[in-house]
Amino acid sequence: MNLSALLWRNWNLRSRLLLIILLPVIYMFCSMVWYTYHSRLEEGKGELAERAYVVSTALAESVEYNLLTRNLAGLKSTMTDVMLSDRSIYRIDVLDADRTHVLHVISSEKALSTERFVEVPVRRQLVWVNLLNDAQNVRADGLALDAGKADGKNAAKNASLLGYVRVTMTATRMLARHSQRFMFELAISALALFVSAVLAVYLSLSLTHPLQMAIETLREIREGDYSSTLEVTTGGEIGDLQTSINAMSVSLQQAKQDLENKVQERTQDLMASRNEALKANAEKRKLIQKVHSIVEDERKSIAIEIHDELNASLIAARLEAQRIQHLAAQIETSEVNGEAAGEIQERAKAITRMTLDLYANGRNLVRRLRPEVLDMLGLQGAVEDMLRHYNSNAQGCQFHFDSEGDFSGLDSGLAISVYRIIQEALSNVMKHAQATQVEVSLTMLEAQHSLQIEVSDNGQGFDIHHSSAGIGITGMRERVAAFHGEIDLQSSAEEGTQLIIRFPVATT
Repeated sequence: MNLSALLWRNWNLRSRLLLIILLPVIYMFCSMVWYTYHSRLEEGKGELAERAYVVSTALAESVEYNLLTRNLAGLKSTMTDVMLSDRSIYRIDVLDADRTHVLHVISSEKALSTERFVEVPVRRQLVWVNLLNDAQNVRADGLALDAGKADGKNAAKNASLLGYVRVTMTATRMLARHSQRFMFELAISALALFVSAVLAVYLSLSLTHPLQMAIETLREIREGDYSSTLEVTTGGEIGDLQTSINAMSVSLQQAKQDLENKVQERTQDLMASRNEALKANAEKRKLIQKVHSIVEDERKSIAIEIHDELNASLIAARLEAQRIQHLAAQIETSEVNGEAAGEIQERAKAITRMTLDLYANGRNLVRRLRPEVLDMLGLQGAVEDMLRHYNSNAQGCQFHFDSEGDFSGLDSGLAISVYRIIQEALSNVMKHAQATQVEVSLTMLEAQHSLQIEVSDNGQGFDIHHSSAGIGITGMRERVAAFHGEIDLQSSAEEGTQLIIRFPVATT
């Protein structure tokens, strides 16, 4: 049951319609064939039995004299004539009153015999008078006949029984005749079945073809071709379905057009907003770059002023203090002014120490405002000096530097930005990483026309997806964006941090 239901579910509509139409027709055809065959067979049997009875009755009346007179030749002639007149007779038997076989005739044609037969008694219906006997015998016969009647009805009946006629019919010709009729009816039924099948196929095609076309149109609409339409070829529910599909196609086409228009308008708005944001971002970066440039220029100006003005003044003050110290030494031999000269000399030494300290502080301040080592040693030397300073001051952490390539042709603004980025990265390592090893590499990639900076440590790291970027990282991103570079920051807890930055470098 489940298998048949599964097969039925997998059938297409045309197969289901053909089954629905042809199954009752085939059942009716088989029923009609079976009924016709059996009805013809029973009709033939009844006809055969009725004919056998008629023939037997006729023979019983015609053989009375021959049976009474024991005229076997005439009896056989009569039986042969009857058999020749009806070929459905297979055998004729004549029996006497004691059912003793007297004579029989069998058909010479090959026929199908049957065990069924019709037996009719032959009774005496005339009083045969022997003209050679005298009248007394006639009267005696009459008296005997009257006496027989007086003995009772059964005795008279037995006295009038001469014998029996048994007719056996054959069903060969009957079956042949009815077979011809049955074959003709079977041909008519088969023709009707064939016409019904052709009509069923035609009707199923007329129903499934519009449905197939509707399915194809719906498939095209599902694939996005909303311009597909379907020709209305029929009425009724299928016509309504075709009309509904066309209306749905038009509605979807209109909805698609409206949606595309809205998407286009929205895209234009988003593009305008994006362009404005990019413009604002570009202006912001230009402003930041300008600020950085101004800050660096101001730092340079302050550093120059400190170097030229303050250091010169400090040097002059130191020279004056040294002169005072020298004069104090010349007058030290006088006993009267010896104590005052000693005090002058000590104060001159104090002024000298103060000027030296101020000069050192001034140089440190100049280095922080404007790394003069960058102008003196270049980018590579400035970074090496920076890492040397960290190695001498940091406890428990080793800084390693590796460089490759020629950095002498770099733009001064880019060189300062690279120096500041490395300075900020190392400052973050010292503040947050708790690292023991720090690797810094500076590589000039000639083939890619780019400068690569890599700073990595083995510190505690942090989650870059859940931790907010600090000011230092934001400043690095802005410096990188100002020179159209790329920044890649990778870090995870307890696995350290790696910072990779690439700047495009114009070829000379």
